[in-house]
Amino acid sequence: MLRYVTTNPGKVREAREYLGDAVSQLDFDYTEIQAADLAPIAARGAREAYRHAEEPVLVDDAGLFVRGFDGFPGPYSAYAEDTLGVEAVRRLVDAELDDRRAEFRCVLAYCDGEPFAATPDPVDRDDRVTAAATGAERDDQETEPLPVKLFEGVVRGEIVEARGDGGFGYDPIFEYDGATLAEMDAAEKNAISHRGRALEKFGEWFVERQ
Repeated sequence: MLRYVTTNPGKVREAREYLGDAVSQLDFDYTEIQAADLAPIAARGAREAYRHAEEPVLVDDAGLFVRGFDGFPGPYSAYAEDTLGVEAVRRLVDAELDDRRAEFRCVLAYCDGEPFAATPDPVDRDDRVTAAATGAERDDQETEPLPVKLFEGVVRGEIVEARGDGGFGYDPIFEYDGATLAEMDAAEKNAISHRGRALEKFGEWFVERQ
């Protein structure tokens, strides 16, 4: 059984489209570290979740990256949405940038406690913050870092005035191929989603892993 670590059942439904019924939800509140990139955040969460569940886990982290702002809000997308609001982010792009290009990125992190063979997809073997998971010094069982396999999905578009009533978060201001994500139905959005693209990569690899 593969445990998808999330409080959002919609993510699990999307994962099952690529991975089948072997995926189940794990509602576990792992520690989200502060980092400029998605990968270390997801990798850290996967290690902590694996130690909690003691079975294979999949953790994702995602964000909106505006090119003209050097990727901001990026890993801080949820915080920016909660504090500034989506419309404020759009107005900031309008006021400050001529280049409206942006992209949604998702990084999936997989951990099953075992090593990985070398492949084109990156493996995170760093474990600097293991002790923070328990608030204690590392014990003998945690002297070896847990390797984490990473898979990235990206969808590129641009920031526009809000359109559409569907989706959530930044969907109304992110346009892809002439339509905002909020103007797409669920099937259209899932077909091009950053998470879906990462799941597709993971699914192909996971079949061989099993």
